[in-house]
Amino acid sequence: VFSWAIGQESRRLLLSLLFLAAWEAGSSQIHYSVPEEAKHGTFVGRIAQDLGLELAELVPRLFRMASKGGGDLLEVNLQNGILFVNSRIDREELCGRSLECSIHLEVIVERPLQVFHVEVEVRDINDNPPVFPGTQKNLFMAESRPLDSRFPLEGASDADIGVNAVLTYTLSPNEYFSLEKPSGDERVKRLGLVLRKPLDREEAPQIFLVLTATDGGKPELTGTVQILVTVLDANDNAPAFDRTLYAVKLLENVPNGTLVIKLNASDLDEGSNGNIFYSFSTDISPNVKSKFYIDPITGKIMVKGYIDFEESKFYEILVDGIDSGQPPLSGHCTVMVEVEDTNDNVPVIEFKSLSLPVREDAPLGTTIALISVSDRDSGANGQVTCSLTPHVPFKLVSTFKNYYSLVLDGTLDRESVASYELVVTARDGGSPSLWATAPEYTVFVKENNAPGCHIFTVSARDADAQENARVAYSLVERRVGERALSSYVSVHAESGQVFALQPLDREELELLQFRVSARDAGAPPLGSNVTLQVFVLDENDNAPALLPPPPPSQRVARWVGAGQVVAKVRAVDADSGYNAWLSYELAFRVGLYTGEISTTRALDEADAARQRLLVLVKDHGEPALTATATVLLWLEDGGAAPKASSRLVVGPAAAAAEAALVDVHVYLVVAICAVSSLLVLTLLVYTALRCSAPRGEGACVPGPARLVCSSARVCSGEGPPKADLMAFSPSVPDSGDREDQQLATADSLSKVSL
Repeated sequence: VFSWAIGQESRRLLLSLLFLAAWEAGSSQIHYSVPEEAKHGTFVGRIAQDLGLELAELVPRLFRMASKGGGDLLEVNLQNGILFVNSRIDREELCGRSLECSIHLEVIVERPLQVFHVEVEVRDINDNPPVFPGTQKNLFMAESRPLDSRFPLEGASDADIGVNAVLTYTLSPNEYFSLEKPSGDERVKRLGLVLRKPLDREEAPQIFLVLTATDGGKPELTGTVQILVTVLDANDNAPAFDRTLYAVKLLENVPNGTLVIKLNASDLDEGSNGNIFYSFSTDISPNVKSKFYIDPITGKIMVKGYIDFEESKFYEILVDGIDSGQPPLSGHCTVMVEVEDTNDNVPVIEFKSLSLPVREDAPLGTTIALISVSDRDSGANGQVTCSLTPHVPFKLVSTFKNYYSLVLDGTLDRESVASYELVVTARDGGSPSLWATAPEYTVFVKENNAPGCHIFTVSARDADAQENARVAYSLVERRVGERALSSYVSVHAESGQVFALQPLDREELELLQFRVSARDAGAPPLGSNVTLQVFVLDENDNAPALLPPPPPSQRVARWVGAGQVVAKVRAVDADSGYNAWLSYELAFRVGLYTGEISTTRALDEADAARQRLLVLVKDHGEPALTATATVLLWLEDGGAAPKASSRLVVGPAAAAAEAALVDVHVYLVVAICAVSSLLVLTLLVYTALRCSAPRGEGACVPGPARLVCSSARVCSGEGPPKADLMAFSPSVPDSGDREDQQLATADSLSKVSL
């Protein structure tokens, strides 16, 4: 006994080490790359092979893959384990102008639970031509402008990156202007026309130019804009700003009316030709116009919209200073606004997988849940750490960047503590720091509930006041199989009450897991989520169903000894637990649980040739549901008995008796019919009697004997009932019948098949 116990402990330790090694191996990261715009079905990588997974275990282990922000762009063929392109990938749509662009895949398999992280780099191709803000640019220039005067132009933009977005510009041949190319500072567009020959309105009142932008891709793509220069008289001096480039830093979330910068421009002219009005350039983006306002008289630029670092980190504002001369002249400058981050985003916690309930004998290191945390802020404001409710036999283990595993860290004793309420807290590194908690609520609902019934109430508190503390609740929508979550449950926006919209069926859905979001009415709104696990409890709403009957021919030799199985009834129940625990009864006596009908003693000549049995199959639900089966057995006098009969017959009478007994054959035919809501197993018996008597001396006529039966006992034809003949087998014999063994072990599938 001592050696056996030591062996058990060694096996547990070995299993724990193997599980830990498998988990650490599952936390590695694999990199692939694929060009954007690749066709559907394009090969990306052999993900199953690279992750060390066998193809045959992908489906049984519930292999699934999700991408963060990538939708269904990539998919895995579960037949060959190949990762392929599922839909069109547009790098610019996915990552914008970011130099690095990748799709993060989370691969999760169960039994045992493992998570893998796969990065698929999306390579840029030259699929976007340069684009100018407009197709035509109108410039007005005084003929008195001196040589080398500069006239800024808005350059083109290219949605690609790298060499595919490197633009070169060319100007159509002309005798008046040359092209000034952009400098190495990528944030500032220093593109413009430089006057090389004096203008003469009388000689050339209008000049037509074509500006062409060419990218560095292979093959190269181009974009053009037409420039119309109108030559004007008078007003010789244009306004000039103190600097051509201003750099400003601005905190996010500043209130409307906050001053960004005050610009100043001067004009050497006098009178109306020297009066300057400030305005945004016509080439400015609509996004800048929605965020900022410029005073035309003072040149002050102020905030008028919500400034969010997570939305945009830079704003480029093009400003014109226009005088009041006739014709008016203008000067130009650029204001670069750099938005600085503040800690205004609460960490977000998400449960990726959850395995409940936990067995009290679960080994240390067992993974209970996979958790991911994120924070939209940057720097220290976006660095999140997680902590767990203290003094519990669980701990958090960091597995990959912002991913954690909740694992068992101590022994469990259900008799001492039946359940634990764990709270995971995520806190960022801001000053002051923001934090969020992710409690996990478990709700039990009986199936066949009334539509619209209240199943739970979530409640969130907000330490703020007035509108900042007014909380609204909503579902975090997702798919449950082929249907939307909102078709199963709803949450009241004000009270937080959760309702089941339709009757739940445990046989269809055993666990419904979803999240409820709570958000305040502040600006910006803050919120957090809570996860609900709704377990659907079984009701006894399924009656036992009889399995197909045995072969149509059933023979029982009269010399069969006690304990010999002569027939078997099988049934299953779609419910679970006690509601699916089936028992078999003969004549309403409590039998055992195999459905096997066996003899309780040896048969002899005195036993009637036909035996009728009524079997009752019932589950253990409240109330119990039942099915009945009628079994009719014919005793056959054929073959050699293992031992002699106790009766002594001699002489001619003995020979005649032996002939009569040997020539009797029994055939058992089984049919199934439906009675009301139950299945009744009916065994129809036909006899074939082969007579050895000579013709004319009386013939044996086959036909059913009249049965005098009671539903409470084993009955025989025309004779008194013999209650000691048939009984249930006390155990499942090791008959080598694969079907019987599978039925006997079906309890692991929450079904009892006996």
